[in-house]
This record gives sequence, C-alpha cells and structure tokens, in this order.
Amino acid sequence: MKRGSRATTPTVFEAVQRAVEICDPDGHSEALADYLLRFEDRDEPVTALGDARQREFFEAAGALQDGVGMPDPALVMAAAVTTYIGYRRDELDENDIDLLRLAARAEFNGDVPADVAAWLTETGVDL
Repeated sequence: MKRGSRATTPTVFEAVQRAVEICDPDGHSEALADYLLRFEDRDEPVTALGDARQREFFEAAGALQDGVGMPDPALVMAAAVTTYIGYRRDELDENDIDLLRLAARAEFNGDVPADVAAWLTETGVDL
C-alpha cells in the first residue's frame, strides 16, 4: 500500500530522508543520522545526479564506515534505497517493506551481502 502520491521529483535530500526514515524508523542510528546530515543541503532534484547517483550514495555510506570494520547493513540499505528512489521516483511513497525489497533486488542484482540479507530478514523483508 502506498502512503500517497507525489507529482514532483524529490530532491536529493528528500530521497535520502525517505531512505533513512525506512532504514532507521526509531532514529537511533548515529551512522544513518550522519548519512542524512551529509545530504541536508542538497536541494537539487535527485535526477540531476544522472548516472553518478549510485556511486555518490554508496561512496557516502562507505566514507561514514571507513575504519569501522564490518559495514552497517542499515546504512548500506539506506544507500540502496536512496539510489533506487533516484531511478524510480514514482515509488518514493511505496510501502517501507516493499521499497526495501525492491531496492535490495535492484541494487544487488540477486546477490545481497549476507549481513544485509540478515538485516532485511530481521526487518521483515522476504527477498
């Protein structure tokens, strides 16, 4: 079930904000808060990034995890959801679980990293 419909293209910040909202609904993740802050002033349409959008979101997530050890699966999925929304803007308001499933399938081409797959399962997402 969709939350509503949207007639305009989301900004980069709105796409990131939606991804963080989905991946950290309780707002407890410092990494996801930092990811959101990294894009807080980005008011250009998410389409303005062109083909660089996937690289930019995953590079930002990677930079926030640099030296931490194991990647944070919620942060990885936030980058995946943000990227997915960049290409599928019509699904910005999609149900959270559906959006996580669709983003994981699209961004990992059926080869979801084990830690991310485990996080998705804990979140209630069946791949």
